Amino acid sequence: MTTEDSSDAGIPAGSGNPGSSANSPAPSRRSLIGWGGAGLALGAAAAGGAVAVAGTGDSAAPAAGAGVAFHGAHQAGIATPVQDRLHFAAFDVKTDDRAEFVAMLKDWTAAARRMTAGKAVGEGAYGGLAEAPPDDTGEALGLKPSRLTLTIGFGPSLFDRFGLAGQRPEALVELPQFAGDNLDRVRSGGDLCVQACADDPQVAVHAIRNLARIGFGKVSVRWSQLGFGKTSSTTPEAQTPRNLLGFKDGTRNIAGTETARLKKFVWVGEKDVDENSAWMTGGSYLVARRIRMHIEPWDRTSLQEQEDIFGRDKGEGAPVGKAKERDEPFLKAMLPDAHVRLAHPDSNHGATLLRRGYSFTDGTDGLGRLDAGLFFLAYQRDVRTGFIPVQRNLATDALNEYIQHVGSALFAVPPGVRDADDWWGRALFTSKGA
Repeated sequence: MTTEDSSDAGIPAGSGNPGSSANSPAPSRRSLIGWGGAGLALGAAAAGGAVAVAGTGDSAAPAAGAGVAFHGAHQAGIATPVQDRLHFAAFDVKTDDRAEFVAMLKDWTAAARRMTAGKAVGEGAYGGLAEAPPDDTGEALGLKPSRLTLTIGFGPSLFDRFGLAGQRPEALVELPQFAGDNLDRVRSGGDLCVQACADDPQVAVHAIRNLARIGFGKVSVRWSQLGFGKTSSTTPEAQTPRNLLGFKDGTRNIAGTETARLKKFVWVGEKDVDENSAWMTGGSYLVARRIRMHIEPWDRTSLQEQEDIFGRDKGEGAPVGKAKERDEPFLKAMLPDAHVRLAHPDSNHGATLLRRGYSFTDGTDGLGRLDAGLFFLAYQRDVRTGFIPVQRNLATDALNEYIQHVGSALFAVPPGVRDADDWWGRALFTSKGA
C-alpha cells in the first residue's frame, strides 16, 4: 500500500510549468464532420488559453477556482499541489492507423489547453450547427478551471503498436506479481491513461468525458476510477490528509519546493535513457494501483492494534515513541511488521516515491460491504528502484490483513507540452527510429 513514510517522494507545485499567454479568439466554424479535422487549427488558436496561475515550482496552491499552467518542462498534475478530486481513465487503442492516432493526440492536446484554462472545447456546447453534435458536452459551463490538470501516460502495450517497439524505455517493465495481489484484468493495464485532477469533481469528469468523446473510434475507455479526499499532500504547510482507515497519510511526501529531491527521485534524467528512449527525458513513471480496504473488519479492530499496524498514533500521527507527526521515526521501536517501518526509505535502500493518491468508494459489493479503499498513484524516476522493491518489502506488512491490491497499471509519462506548437507524445512519435 505504501502509505506515508514509504513514498516520501513529493509532488512539486507545477514545477517547470511557466504561465501561458493571453486568451486567443475562437477558431473558425467547424464543419459538420466534427472535431477531428479542426484539432490542429484549434491547437494554435487556443495555445494561449492554458492558464493564469504559474507553475514555477512554488508549492503554495493557487487560489480556489484558479487555473494551473498547461505548458512546461514537466506535465502538470505530477508536482502540482494535490487537488481534491480525481477522474482517472485508462484507454485501449482501437485504430491501427498511426497518423489517425497522432491526429487524436494533437486534438486531445488542443482540448486540454482549453479545458485547463476553464474554456469550452472547440466552439462550445451551444450556438453551433444544429444538425451536428456540439464540440463540448456542456456540463462544465459556468464553472471555474478549479485547478484542473490533465496528465497523459503511455502503457507498455502501446509500444506493440505503430512501430514503437524500439522506443520503449527499459524502465517501462511489466510489473511482477506481488504477494497478496488479486488483480482484476478488467481494472488493470491500458495502452494509455489520462489523470484528471481538479477541486471540482464535475470539472474532472467533464475533462475525461470530452477526451473520450474526441477519441471515439480511435480509443475506448478500458477502466476508470473516481477519487476524493486526497491521501497525500505536496504542500508542507497543509494539514496531512487521512485515508479511509483514519490515519494520516503522506507525512513525508516530497514538497513542491524540493527541486533536488524531485530531480533525484521523480524526473527521468539524460543518464536514465539511451538514444531511442531520450524522448522520456523530463518525464516520469506512474504506478496506479486500486487497493481495496476491508473496512468492516478494520472498524472492529482495537485502537492499540490499529496503531501498532501502522506504527503511528491515530490522533496526532506521531511515530511510535514520538510526540509530533513530523518527528523522525525510530523504526526499531515499531513492531517488525509495522507498515511505516517496512515502507520507510531507510528500510528500502532510500527508495522514495512521489504520491498523489485518492480515496474511493464505489458502493457495496453485493454482500453489504463497502467497495472502498485507496487509489494509489505514485510517480518515480524508475520503478525498478522505486515501487517494485518497496512493494516487495511490504510482503510481511501487518496491514495486508486489511487491504488487497485489485487493480494495477504502469505508464511512462512523457515530459510536458512546451508551447503552442507542441503536443502530447510529440517527442515519442518524432524520435529517431519511431
